[in-house]
Amino acid sequence: MFSRFWGRLSRDIGIDLGTANTLVFVKDKGIVINEPSVVAVNTRSDQIVAVGSDAQKMLGKTPAHIVATRPLVDGVISDFEVTEKMLKYFIDRVHRESLTLAPRPRVVIGIPLDVTEVERKAVEDAALSAGAREVLLIEEPIAAALGARLPVREATGQLIVDIGGGTTEVAVISLGGVVMSRSMRVAGDELTEAIMHYAREHFNLLLGERTAEEVKMKLGSALPLQKPLEMKMRGRDLMTGLPREVTITDTEVREAIQKVLKLMVESVRSTIESTPPELVADIHERGLMMSGGGALLKSLDKLFAHELSIPVQVVDDPLTAVVRGTGVVLEDIEGTRDLLLPSTKN
Repeated sequence: MFSRFWGRLSRDIGIDLGTANTLVFVKDKGIVINEPSVVAVNTRSDQIVAVGSDAQKMLGKTPAHIVATRPLVDGVISDFEVTEKMLKYFIDRVHRESLTLAPRPRVVIGIPLDVTEVERKAVEDAALSAGAREVLLIEEPIAAALGARLPVREATGQLIVDIGGGTTEVAVISLGGVVMSRSMRVAGDELTEAIMHYAREHFNLLLGERTAEEVKMKLGSALPLQKPLEMKMRGRDLMTGLPREVTITDTEVREAIQKVLKLMVESVRSTIESTPPELVADIHERGLMMSGGGALLKSLDKLFAHELSIPVQVVDDPLTAVVRGTGVVLEDIEGTRDLLLPSTKN
């Protein structure tokens, strides 16, 4: 009875709790929040100073009493209290217009494939402490497949690769479940770190994370571009300690990230090699679907297609595929319960 009462006052929401970005889907409204997973906290008053884009601008620029952090590392919670505050902020923000004083929504959250029961429990506890009345968990590749409107319940193999900020998830889905999978902690963040490492090694330049991210987004590509690109990047000279500006090209960025891309390709290849032959036949026909922010890297789909000899397609709006999948669950929670993970509370 109480659940029905809170249900009338609250809006059910789906959350893609990512290492780099957190997206929030509200039933009947669509995606209402797409913010970086960054929180700035004042350690003197224990109050949130900023969340999302505003907090991201503070990274590396805060005084001692303000700490700007990313509370999720490799897709799992590394700072429970900050994650709880971030979730509460997003839940309250969703309900700001409805004038609900104490929202108690049902929340669907996408989580990585290989999380432990302890890590799953941490996600559930953080959401419940933030105000959720019920927490439903779904594996990110299943959510991404639902978001891409793939027929996950059919007896055919669907190969999906979800490249996020902290993890790359490779999964073969059939009959509503994951038949074969591999989850590796090599994804978008490692591409950024590779660029920072390259700048240090080849230019004697210490780059900030935000600058390296900008270089990756503007110049990053998996294969040579038809039209060469270049941009200026600023950092600290490791010899003099003073600011310095250098020009970097798309060829140099490609050289910087090629080892990380090779690891991603090998992860997909080894997953296919371990897949039952009947499903491999389906994959050969249907190909591979790519989702996640990492899928936006220029010509990454062409690299995968060349290396794996199968068709590769990037889903529409890959960055939002997982959160759109949580929205599909919200539309019919009872009809999709078989796709959800069991609660750690039972």
